[in-house]
Amino acid sequence: MTSKQIDAPAHRRPGWPEIAVGLLAMVAATVVLLLLGPLGGPLDPDSLAYGLAVTAWSGVAGIAGFAAAAAVRIRSWAAFGVRRTSWRWMAAGVAAGLFVLGAKTVVNSVIVALTDFGETDPQGVFHDAAGGGVLPLVLTFLFLAVLTPIGEELLFRGVVTNALLRYGPVVGVVAGSVLFAVYHGVNFVLPSALIVGLVCAELMRRSGSVWPGVVVHAVNNSALPVYVMLS
Repeated sequence: MTSKQIDAPAHRRPGWPEIAVGLLAMVAATVVLLLLGPLGGPLDPDSLAYGLAVTAWSGVAGIAGFAAAAAVRIRSWAAFGVRRTSWRWMAAGVAAGLFVLGAKTVVNSVIVALTDFGETDPQGVFHDAAGGGVLPLVLTFLFLAVLTPIGEELLFRGVVTNALLRYGPVVGVVAGSVLFAVYHGVNFVLPSALIVGLVCAELMRRSGSVWPGVVVHAVNNSALPVYVMLS
């Protein structure tokens, strides 16, 4: 597979305006989630309904950020990597997703063995939501394995990484992945998010499409509801 960095003209490639607007819209969407629960909203932060809302919100916030960024000045979604790709690249996404699962399992095991970073699981709310019954489990799977990959890949790869690629592949892939990891919080999840981000960003850079990264993300995220179902 050869490198295929997106060759959109400079004036049609997303840039800093799209990054700024997209990330601000994502933050605004996250504030809305807090207003629904912890900041005095109608949902009990410990309730199943709020847990499902949290599970869905990464995807919702990502889509909101992408929509806002795409509305700034570029009307062609292809400029954001939203373009058709081959089955070969989609199969590469599946293989890369399985690699990510193995790599993050090893990394997380090392973190747990050497530090106390893993004592608090910031994604515990996802486990609680998935364990709430058949319907919550199905919704959790759809939110984590479909909605979240689409939303986060559209924003972080389609907008952020794509824009930063103007400074070269290293800056585009690494800087975009670091932002993606930090978005998940400075916690136990950060190293795993960084691995996902790096793999998805590199696939996007080489294929010119966000969809192989969506597949990687979906394979990775589906592990949690599948684990809950089996256990």
